[in-house]
Amino acid sequence: MPSSTRPHLLLIYAGHAGGRTHAMVEAVKQGVADAGEDVELRALPALEAGVDDLLWAHGLLIGTPEHFGYMAGAIKDFFDRTFYPVQGRVDALPYAIFVSAGNDGTGAVSSIERIALGYRWKRCAEPLIVKGDLSETDRHRCAELGQTLAAGLALGVL
Repeated sequence: MPSSTRPHLLLIYAGHAGGRTHAMVEAVKQGVADAGEDVELRALPALEAGVDDLLWAHGLLIGTPEHFGYMAGAIKDFFDRTFYPVQGRVDALPYAIFVSAGNDGTGAVSSIERIALGYRWKRCAEPLIVKGDLSETDRHRCAELGQTLAAGLALGVL
């Protein structure tokens, strides 16, 4: 399928290279690749992603570390920069969240979900929260999240 007709999956993330969130991002990306679906993935640090990337997307994955019981500032910055320019143009965009948590991750999830309501996006998977270091089971869960979104977009069910 030509690039222009393939479903587009945008992955935005925060955190630093070599950190736990980065390991989750890599597992999610591997899951998208392993899905075997003809989906175009664009994975960008949240500070580099913008309006054009969001308008390009047919689905969105958001990865963040938990900072002080909240999402990372880079994710919030992405929302701040894109909300008004895309208002009414990304309604019903399917999205999913994954969080590397030091506490319980629920504050990061609830803050993102509250903002997603304003965008009028639709959550298509339960938030994935990993507390502490990633186990092989956690990596598998991350990969499964990527596979699920890729397959759902490719099949047109998301």
